[in-house]
Amino acid sequence: MKRLIQIVLAILMVVLAYLVWESIQTPIRFNKEKDKRYTATIQRLKDIRTAQIAFKDEYGRFTGSFDTLINFIEHDSMKLVKAIGSIPDDLLAQGWTEAIALKEGIITRDTIRIAIKDTLFPKEFTAQELWKVPFTENAKFELATAKLMTGSVKVDVFEAKIHNDILLSGLDRQLIINLNERMKQSNNYPGVKVGDIAEPNNNAGNWE
Repeated sequence: MKRLIQIVLAILMVVLAYLVWESIQTPIRFNKEKDKRYTATIQRLKDIRTAQIAFKDEYGRFTGSFDTLINFIEHDSMKLVKAIGSIPDDLLAQGWTEAIALKEGIITRDTIRIAIKDTLFPKEFTAQELWKVPFTENAKFELATAKLMTGSVKVDVFEAKIHNDILLSGLDRQLIINLNERMKQSNNYPGVKVGDIAEPNNNAGNWE
């Protein structure tokens, strides 16, 4: 009987040790996977922001359509002002600036157009996946635009976002709930988001 009790106690100690270890490792694994997904998602949202700003520079507005944005990246171009000529060293030594050189005709400027995809994004960038949330099967970012009044000025704004419930799907549910609550308590969107259609924020991301 004594031997049996010792065996049972040994088993209980092993189980207890495992439970303690698991209670420590579970949030560690969660945070590691969360950080990995957040990093990839933030980069995708930065790409969306880059494309949106370039689109607005060309067309005076943001777009709420990923199809339009992807087509813009793949087939459109942007204006680039190119300086022709250079300021000689002796004039630089005299304090000449580009503005003076332009006025004197030593350098000129020319506006050219260059392909969006060859300018704003690296070669490995895939525009067709701009809508897709990393580490999900086919989840799509929420994309929206609006016009807001700031004083007497109407401002174009956009936002792109994905909720933690989707981005972190498959991870510990309770830890996702806890994360959402912490973010809400700090007045942050419970997920990853860039821009804001409720209040102008200079196209900032909620991670910045």
